[in-house]
Amino acid sequence: QVQLVESGGGLVQAGGSLRLSCTASGSIFSINTMEWYRQAPGKQREWVAGITRSGATYYEDSVKGRFTIATDNTKYTVSMQMNSLKPEDSAVYYCSMVLNGRGYWGQGTQVTVSS
Repeated sequence: QVQLVESGGGLVQAGGSLRLSCTASGSIFSINTMEWYRQAPGKQREWVAGITRSGATYYEDSVKGRFTIATDNTKYTVSMQMNSLKPEDSAVYYCSMVLNGRGYWGQGTQVTVSS
């Protein structure tokens, strides 16, 4: 059974930083794109950032220059360093990975940015 476990959320003041991490466990034979999504109360889940196996990174416009996604493929881990956080970044953050040809989601971690 493949599982994704996230950590690193919390409460931070505007302008502060947090680092999210997501690790996959189980029988993993292949791994493709790793991504982060977020969902704020009353809003749809939105894509935030992604990284391919080759290391190419992609960001949603509002987080460019503030968030950095990285991966350690040998440990099936994806992280996201979030700097200069804004109240509008508050949401539940989810990691998503394509493993063994299937999509998996983490359980979500809450990020709250106070003004």
